[in-house]
Amino acid sequence: MSTIAADLEGTLTTGETWRGMAAWMQAHGRAAQYQWFFYRNLPGAVAARLGLQDKRAFQDRFMEGAAGLLAGLEQAELAAMSEWVVTNELWPKRRQDVLDELLRLRQDGRRLVLCSATYQPILEAFARRMGAGVVALGTPLEVEGGVFSGRLRGPVRSGAHKAEHLRKFLDGEVLYRAYGDSLPDVPMLELAEEPVAVYPEPKLRALAVERNWRVIG
Repeated sequence: MSTIAADLEGTLTTGETWRGMAAWMQAHGRAAQYQWFFYRNLPGAVAARLGLQDKRAFQDRFMEGAAGLLAGLEQAELAAMSEWVVTNELWPKRRQDVLDELLRLRQDGRRLVLCSATYQPILEAFARRMGAGVVALGTPLEVEGGVFSGRLRGPVRSGAHKAEHLRKFLDGEVLYRAYGDSLPDVPMLELAEEPVAVYPEPKLRALAVERNWRVIG
């Protein structure tokens, strides 16, 4: 069985985990808590958008900090939150053309692995929407005694961390194809026999053209 790997945000959906979390918190009486966190991080977000600091590094710090907003949730509550985020943010904004291609590959017997910085329970919820057997390799959360501590169990799975986690999962198997939308996905794309840039950001598009990678969108 050959394996294909795909990033989530920007690749399979135009939705964003942080937007879904913000909407969930507003809908569940936690709006003030999220707003305090958001405005505390707003200067960094502006700096990253203007190119004054590394965008991916800021996003990783944001993801690590935002996890604390969910501290105290029991596993069932964390699972329910994850389903809510997928239902209301990520799945409605899915890229159906890309999902259709992945479905055809799965029907041909390929194994599909989702690789993302997104929190593991949210990535798993998205994977379930794509059908049984889809593997999720996201950012792991620390659960102690059935309750989420608000901390990550390891680094945010982006960039080189994502590629390394996928490499360990493959355990020597050749990666047939990989899909990504931004430069931080390059380490994962470089693992594949057939890298595919999906609706790529300008810098990844330029790299894909230079290396003769396939481009969707």
